[in-house]
Amino acid sequence: MNDSGSVTTQAATVEAWTEALAESTGSPGGGAGTGVMLAIAASLTSMVAGYTEAEEERESELKALHGRAKELRRTALRLADDDAAASKAFGAAFRLDPGPERDDAIHRASVDAAKASAVLGGKAMDAIEDLGWLAAHGNPALIADVVVAFGALRAAIAGARTNVSFDLGSLTSAGAELEEVREQHPRLWDTVSRLSEALDRIDELTASVDGKAAPTQR
Repeated sequence: MNDSGSVTTQAATVEAWTEALAESTGSPGGGAGTGVMLAIAASLTSMVAGYTEAEEERESELKALHGRAKELRRTALRLADDDAAASKAFGAAFRLDPGPERDDAIHRASVDAAKASAVLGGKAMDAIEDLGWLAAHGNPALIADVVVAFGALRAAIAGARTNVSFDLGSLTSAGAELEEVREQHPRLWDTVSRLSEALDRIDELTASVDGKAAPTQR
């Protein structure tokens, strides 16, 4: 069995990383999985962009999009590892004995975990319109890959949304009320709503090309 604490998305094989994910350690956990889903979406975006030939007036758009997707793949894997580290600290805080030290540790770990997921979610939201561009202008032979990328991106955004919300809610375990949490962390609180809106946008874009990607589904 692998030591899950030494397995990273940036260095491990898929076999080793998923084995670590399957262990009852929480690090890596769902947050890191969210990062991997974002990396998959970015990789597919890059692949489709590489197979696409744009008209002259769109060449610069395509080139920039391709570059962003390549960079996002690397960034997403790093953020997955950042989230795994935050998750480890989160779990450790809740294992402390009841008292002020535990409350402080829970507060710090919850905020750090929420911030890590919010950063990941922000990167995922930034990728939506690039994938939408490929849905409209990309190589039509790869439209199924675009839809798969939308699915991975949706999973990343849904994961980030849930994790930010859950981590903020965990602050109540340190004695805070939800309204206090909202007042103290307004940007993180608003991130949850923005991620929810992003899910609606992905659903809209996916529906617009589903007939092309899945022509047998009537």
